[in-house]
Amino acid sequence: MIDDDVLDRLPTAAGVYLFAAVDGEVVYVGKAKNLRTRVRQYFRPGGDERFFVAAGYLRRAAATVETIVVAGEKEALLLENHLIKRHQPRFNVKLRDDKQYLVLRVLPPPPAVTEATPARRRFPRVEVARNIGDDEARYFGPYHSATSARETLRVLNRHFQLRTCTDHVLETRGRVCLQYQIKRCVGPCAVAVDPAAYRDQVDDVLMFLAGKDRELVARLGQRMRARAGAEDFESAAHLRDSIAAVERTLARQHVVQDDFVDQDVWGLHREGHVATVIVLFVRAGKLVGRRVFHQKQQELPDTEVVGAHVQQYYASGTVVPDEVVVGVDLDDGELVADWLSGLRGGGKRVRLLEPRRGTRARLVELADRNAAAAAASRTDRDDDVREALVRMAERLGLARPPRRIECYDIAHIQGSETVASMVTFVDGVPARGRYRTFKVRTSGNDDFASMYEVIGRRFKRAAEATDPDDPWAAPDLVVIDGGKGQLASAVAALTDLGLDLDSERRIDVIGLAKERDLADRTAPDRVFRRGVKDAVALRPSSAELYVLARIRDEAHRVANSFHRARRGKRVLASALDDIPGIGPTRRKHLLRHFGSVRAIRAASVDELARAPGMTRVAAAAVAAHLAAQDVDEGSGPDAAATE
Repeated sequence: MIDDDVLDRLPTAAGVYLFAAVDGEVVYVGKAKNLRTRVRQYFRPGGDERFFVAAGYLRRAAATVETIVVAGEKEALLLENHLIKRHQPRFNVKLRDDKQYLVLRVLPPPPAVTEATPARRRFPRVEVARNIGDDEARYFGPYHSATSARETLRVLNRHFQLRTCTDHVLETRGRVCLQYQIKRCVGPCAVAVDPAAYRDQVDDVLMFLAGKDRELVARLGQRMRARAGAEDFESAAHLRDSIAAVERTLARQHVVQDDFVDQDVWGLHREGHVATVIVLFVRAGKLVGRRVFHQKQQELPDTEVVGAHVQQYYASGTVVPDEVVVGVDLDDGELVADWLSGLRGGGKRVRLLEPRRGTRARLVELADRNAAAAAASRTDRDDDVREALVRMAERLGLARPPRRIECYDIAHIQGSETVASMVTFVDGVPARGRYRTFKVRTSGNDDFASMYEVIGRRFKRAAEATDPDDPWAAPDLVVIDGGKGQLASAVAALTDLGLDLDSERRIDVIGLAKERDLADRTAPDRVFRRGVKDAVALRPSSAELYVLARIRDEAHRVANSFHRARRGKRVLASALDDIPGIGPTRRKHLLRHFGSVRAIRAASVDELARAPGMTRVAAAAVAAHLAAQDVDEGSGPDAAATE
């Protein structure tokens, strides 16, 4: 407990405060216009009761408080965000939804286009991105699922005829591709295209993504009638199909208000110590998606819960809309609005609204109802997972229902570039921050020795971990992707480390593999257990097998992805090895500039010389080396086309 004398000596200026436990761990970071007044609210009744009532846990955990005075409230907000990222305090709100959302990116052509303007700027494309860059591009989204983002991209590519190829392909291709032949691209890579006409197509796409559907339909209709009047019926028919596609999209969207404005609407639902926060994405008056966050053991007042989510969400680099609508009174609303406006850029101010009546208040009510529904759905799902884990423990004879499960898989091709994956599920949900990959040092095609090595390396860290929250602490259950041999190797590694495999506090280890039934040619999943001769066949439709198969498939995916990346790097490096004058830096520049060895093979000496860090002598050496490789491999001059 922090003494009253300490509270009375705190500064009255704006700044950031950090509560720390006895061992020095920072447990909470906050900001305030007046540091003394705000910190007192956590420890003394009176004034704003929200903080005193909600922060009993904080009073028990905090042993010291440190303050940092800054020039103003905006600086305090920025410093608070930085310190939360740095210290990861246990009592601060953290965004938790286990998803990475996508946006669509378009870099519009510059206002004045000349022949000197690079082709990639004259003829931009729409692409999927995971982060918003600090550039001149327009970003749209976020999309609540990868399927939704890619379906939107598919509609755009089908009806608006922008290029789909990469910038490098655009600048190096010598003939049109299939997209041009089926009239889904105007072919700027090989056909003379009017930049002004292409700009019109880009503007159509921007209107579609901005939700200006009615204006776009009118614009396309006017253009269609003009083409029909000029007896260009093929172009008119294409425009007719584009109008139909826009109208189908419009019909599927839920209109929630008449204002054609982009909004993010935040809702909150609390049940016990769990807070569910939701943001609804409203674009041009239409509800297009949502994102849900769940916070366990969250006792902060509503204003801090919502405010912290707003700050962390937009600080992560997502799209900032015209309006951010919340259902609580944020203490520093004007400051947050200024900060959001700075993030958005472009000179247009972001409005942070706290409505009490009207259309926007009804939108907040809609968000609150969605948050309540999401909380109920999560509760049902959590109950189902807990029940599945209990049944798994009973069926397989585990020490306890496994809250934390780790699965291991080995990947290689004939013993080369052998790698392993470690995938972690907590309460039946992927904990991607605890995934690990391993470069296996064991030589040769020996899965058993590779598994022994990986388990030994991983659980050597577990033997040293004393905190159960340590990412390297031992799990409740280890799943080995394999049969009796791989399971025996894993058990041997754990035994050699002296880890507990027998008491009630033991680490359980099982193998999961397919055992072919020759009678009906099926391949059911079977579970192999330590010291038990016969495998257990779980029902194919059982929830416990679903959990095990899901983590096994995820481990398989991660291992294969890592193996492909390792193998690809080796192939790229070997193709450019031993070239006089080409060291690691030039190799990296060449690959970054051209994108692939295939493109480097296809480039002329002049094109190679224009790459960063290259000279004509070095370019000639690269061309000669790759040509000699083609001859040695018997691939001839067409090797680049078939590599």
